[in-house]
Amino acid sequence: MASVKNLKKDINYTLGDIIEECYIAQMLTPANSKKTEAIIDEAIETFDVLIEKVHAKNVENKRAHYKAINTELEAKANVLVEKLNKL
Repeated sequence: MASVKNLKKDINYTLGDIIEECYIAQMLTPANSKKTEAIIDEAIETFDVLIEKVHAKNVENKRAHYKAINTELEAKANVLVEKLNKL
């Protein structure tokens, strides 16, 4: 992990892109708006949780902590994209 700043940017850009795709899906198929809203809510909740973990102060091994956050981001993003693709 290069820096905390880059980790925050990765979280923001990744989840932001997913939310943007949800809005595009809503415009293309308004019938799925409830499902896309649920995905957006889940992405926002994931963002809040990950940023809270980044700002945790009582971490012993920072490198492993940030690596775990990055891994969790990838896993959550993949789940959200799969849900979006099913629409």
